[in-house]
Amino acid sequence: MTLAELAVSYREQADILRHRIQFVSELPAWTAEEKILKEERLRMLEAMRRDVRDMAVICERYYDRSYRRNERYSL
Repeated sequence: MTLAELAVSYREQADILRHRIQFVSELPAWTAEEKILKEERLRMLEAMRRDVRDMAVICERYYDRSYRRNERYSL
């Protein structure tokens, strides 16, 4: 598998996570505990989505000499 193919796979996973975030955000939270759990779940999903997107960019631009670093990762 090449880095370009891997980047496509990461992008697909980010899209799946985006749909999951949308689904969870639409769920009703009836109690305070449910609201806390929902917010925690959304934070975790957003972090996962951000990491997956960052890895997709790194894979896409790995061989680009002008691309040196990401906010969190460096090449």
